[in-house]
Amino acid sequence: MPLFQRLRGAALLACIPMLAGCNTVLMAPSGDIAWQQRNLILISTGLMLLVIVPVIVLTFVFAWRYRETNTEARYDPDWNHSTMLELLIWSIPLLIIIALGAITWVSTHQLDPYRPLTRVAEGREVPAGTKPLVVQVVALDWKWLFLYPEQGVATVNEMAAPVDRPIEFQITSSTVMNTFFVPALAGMIYAMPGMQTTLHAVINRPGDYDGLSANYSGEGFSGMRFRFHGLDQAGFDQWIAQAKKDGSALSRETFLQLEQPSERNPVARYASVAPGLFDAIVNRCVEPNRMCMKDAMAIDAAGGLGIPGALNVTTIDPALRERLGLTEGPLRQYVGAMCTAANESARIPL
Repeated sequence: MPLFQRLRGAALLACIPMLAGCNTVLMAPSGDIAWQQRNLILISTGLMLLVIVPVIVLTFVFAWRYRETNTEARYDPDWNHSTMLELLIWSIPLLIIIALGAITWVSTHQLDPYRPLTRVAEGREVPAGTKPLVVQVVALDWKWLFLYPEQGVATVNEMAAPVDRPIEFQITSSTVMNTFFVPALAGMIYAMPGMQTTLHAVINRPGDYDGLSANYSGEGFSGMRFRFHGLDQAGFDQWIAQAKKDGSALSRETFLQLEQPSERNPVARYASVAPGLFDAIVNRCVEPNRMCMKDAMAIDAAGGLGIPGALNVTTIDPALRERLGLTEGPLRQYVGAMCTAANESARIPL
C-alpha cells in the first residue's frame, strides 16, 4: 500500500475519537416531549430495520451461495413460485406497516403540540391545579422576543422556565415565517405572521440549552439563536426579579424599533410590557391608526361596515407612511375602528 494511503487512513482513524465531543441532543433530550419524540424515532427505526437488515444480509448470502464457482448450489431455471416466500415477503412488511400506523395514530394525538400536558415525566402526572407557565414568543428579523404575561417582563434572545413546570408557548411572527425550535425541549413549531401557534412542553433537567430558528428567513438567519435556561423555582424567581431590576419598559413604540431588521442582537430585558402587545402583534396593529385583523374579520363576517363605518375613518400617520414606502402616494382614508351610526359620540379617537 502506498505511503500516502497509509497516512490518510491513519489520519481518518485519529479523527474518530473527536466524535466523542459531539452533542447528540436529539437522542439525549432534557424535556419529556422531546424524550417521547426520541423514543418514537428509535421505535420506528427499529421496526423498519426488521425488514432492511434481513434484506441486506440475504443479499450477501444469496450472492455467495449462488456464485458461479459453487457447483453444489441447486440450479433450477424453471422455478417461478413459492407460497412460503410469498407469505414471508408480504406478511412481515404488512405487520410492520400496521404497527407503524398504530404508533403514528397514538403518538399524533399524544404529542399534539396544542394538547395540554398530562404528565411532566414518565410515571409523573401533572399535579392537580398546576397552571402552565405562559410564554409568548415573537419571531423578529433576526432575533427572538419572549413575553411573560404572568410576570410582566420580556426578554430578547434569552428565556427561562422552572424545571418540571408545564410551559404553554404562544408563538407568532412579526415578519416572515420562522420555526421555534429548542431541540432539548420539543420539536419545532412554525411561527407565522398574523397567526398564533401553540406548543406545550416541559423541561426536566436544569441547564442551559440552545434555541434557534430552523426555517431560513433571510440574511441574518444563521445568527437567529437564543439561550433557554432550565432553572429551579428559586432560580426562576431570581431571573424574573433581575429582569425587573435591570430592564426598561417595552412600549409599542419600543417594539416598533425592536422589530426593525438587525443581526446577532445581545440579550436584552424589559421590566414591563405594554398591555395587549402580543395580541396587537398577532393582529398586525401595533402601529397607531391601524385596524386590527380581528376587527377587519368581524366586519367581513357581518357583511361589511357600510354607513356606520363612515363615522370612524382615519389616515395613516406620517411615520408609518414612511416605513411602508407610501410617502409619494396619495393620502387615503380608511376605517380605523368599529362604531355605530346611532352612537357617533362613541367614536374612538385615532
